[in-house]
Amino acid sequence: MTVASKGSGSRRTVRDVVFVEGVRTPFGKARPDGIYADTRADDLAVKAVRELLRRRPELPVERIDEVALAATTQTGDQGLTLGRSVAVLAGLPKSVPGFAIDRMCAGAMTAVTTTASAIAIGAQDVTLAGGLEHMGHHPMGEGADPNPRFVAEKLVDSTALVMGATAENLHDRFPHLTKERADAYGVASQAKYAKALANGDVTPDLVPIALRDPQQGWGLATADELPRPGTTVEDIAHLKTPFRPGGKVTAGNASPLTDGAAVSLLAAGDVAAELGLPARMRLVSFAYVGVDPEVMGIGPIPSTEKALAQAGLSIEDIGLFEINEAFAVQVLAFLDHFGMPDDDERVNQYGGAIAVGHPLAASGVRLMTQLARQFEQHPEVRYGLTTMCVGLGMGGTVVWENPHHADYSGHTTTDGEN
Repeated sequence: MTVASKGSGSRRTVRDVVFVEGVRTPFGKARPDGIYADTRADDLAVKAVRELLRRRPELPVERIDEVALAATTQTGDQGLTLGRSVAVLAGLPKSVPGFAIDRMCAGAMTAVTTTASAIAIGAQDVTLAGGLEHMGHHPMGEGADPNPRFVAEKLVDSTALVMGATAENLHDRFPHLTKERADAYGVASQAKYAKALANGDVTPDLVPIALRDPQQGWGLATADELPRPGTTVEDIAHLKTPFRPGGKVTAGNASPLTDGAAVSLLAAGDVAAELGLPARMRLVSFAYVGVDPEVMGIGPIPSTEKALAQAGLSIEDIGLFEINEAFAVQVLAFLDHFGMPDDDERVNQYGGAIAVGHPLAASGVRLMTQLARQFEQHPEVRYGLTTMCVGLGMGGTVVWENPHHADYSGHTTTDGEN
């Protein structure tokens, strides 16, 4: 693929971008008794960065060109230009720059695609990209002051600023996506996560986090705190519906409030080969699309259609899907649109956010890290995608290619072909 340099008429080759490694902290409950109640948000990201560097000793730290970190609520211990502050705290050379990103739930995804774009045009060679969210310290929307014109001028529906309410709206728009289907999906997510954990598919991506409790002293977080193994449909059938009396969205079919961080290492394909870094996935295409904010959960549908069109692929070409489970109905809407069954075996093989949690701006890299591991287990699958809905009415999708597939293209292409 080639692009024209602005104002020059010259052509520049776009380089392959590969996902080298991704790690995340165990995810914790965003509550006063959660595992990270006495842990700083930025320290979660620092530990993830240090673990990435420990795992990839062949990478000279001075080769890192950028650190991009996202948070939805950029204040307090998750403010102060996160990418730069975490780079300094993690001990990277002072020459390594960094910046912060906010695209709500797609923050880490945007950190990846933004720095990948810089790698693709040759402005950078190696980057760290991810996100964090300490919802226990900073609940979503803390300190925000939405412009009253949003509602006063009817620019958006009054429910658009409450994500759970937008999920109820999605149930209204698609009444065949019933609460029973949402509950069954939520239970399946718990079961798939429990199976993945037992099979050893979760722990390898986790960074142990030292904890200090003022009452109990030091500890170590080594496992996710939120999953509810053994959950049944009967267990969750009569949970409260906090967003609407008699509604359909409950704690059983939605992601819980979560603390955590996730960071990835990206590189140009030729640079990864030069340094001996593994190419676990190749970025094929990505897209972000806006939708009506009051039904923001449909965002992954048009963003996936756009990303697939850019790649010259169809939904049938995708062999593995990592879809963020902000709400079960959002995933069901995606599956329904593309003619896929609720229990499609290609979708969220390790379970999803309903089980493991959704620390907002961190979740995009969790999806990527899990897809990379699934690619290793499924060399017969050539393409996979990561996708998520985004607050205020957006969707984001990234299409990836599996280097383990026999037809892996893994080289720079021309004339817009992938």
